[in-house]
Amino acid sequence: MRKGSSRQYVAPIGIGLLYALLMSLIREPHRRRFNAVMVAGAGAAYLSGGGMGGREFAFTAVVTYVACGGLDSWTFIGIGRLLHTAWDIVHHIKGNPIIPFLHTSSLGCAICDPVIALWCFAGGKTPRELVEWVRGARGRKGRVSGETARIADEFRARHRSTSQEPICEEPAP
Repeated sequence: MRKGSSRQYVAPIGIGLLYALLMSLIREPHRRRFNAVMVAGAGAAYLSGGGMGGREFAFTAVVTYVACGGLDSWTFIGIGRLLHTAWDIVHHIKGNPIIPFLHTSSLGCAICDPVIALWCFAGGKTPRELVEWVRGARGRKGRVSGETARIADEFRARHRSTSQEPICEEPAP
């Protein structure tokens, strides 16, 4: 690919979308767990190059911890993808690409990973579920729903004052 070619910026977006589409063929909860393993693998992708020295091991440890959280949470998987994006950018700037003979491979990975992270933050849904989710979001506009509403209700119940005294009293003159 020519340096400066628009394909080096557009192709990774397509790859990220294709990845999400293909991953949606795997049924839940296996899809989430498989993606957690993929994030752990992505965290170790630069180990063989060693371009950042001992920091490669520290990064791998952090991403492995996040990937373990991803076994039960799409949010953790999305965070792992964004951590890998940051590491891709560092490697691209340092001139130590993920694929040694493709100089812009880390840049491509840094563009692709946020696309996958967005899909993860949306819950790793299938295309049909995403459409239903977006349509439902339009109907919920201005209202809190689902898990957020439940958490808010629990918070209010825990912090509701049992007495009628105001929470913040002004000092007496």
